[in-house]
Amino acid sequence: MRITSEEEISEIEEALKKSGPLSNVHEHLKRALELLADRKSPDYRNSIKESISAVEALCKLITGDKSATLGKALEKMEGKIKLHPALKKAFISLYGYTSDADGIRHALLEESNLDFEDAKFMLIVCPAFINYLVEKVSKSGIKIGS
Repeated sequence: MRITSEEEISEIEEALKKSGPLSNVHEHLKRALELLADRKSPDYRNSIKESISAVEALCKLITGDKSATLGKALEKMEGKIKLHPALKKAFISLYGYTSDADGIRHALLEESNLDFEDAKFMLIVCPAFINYLVEKVSKSGIKIGS
């Protein structure tokens, strides 16, 4: 795999470790990594989808709303943890990107232009945000899933 920076690897490994007890979050992250690491046939589109789905799954657990989209869950988290509005907006925009760009989370309408750099970016940013949220929730005394 072409992720060689110690910091990048550390974020992914930390998120995998922290999400271990959170089975759906962990499974999405693990699958995103597998899809990107496949040397014969990497699947960038679905790796990106799994990365953002891991964030969405965690936000659903934090809010206790299993049917919320990422945007709705981030809005609902305001009462539980303090998120800077720009950071919340950034992840809502990333979620929007996965809804629009190359049919990542929806039907593919034309040939995908996604590449390794797109999938790598999401596989590093999403675990970093997961680590951030887990720490914020932990410091607030909230139990994830309650």
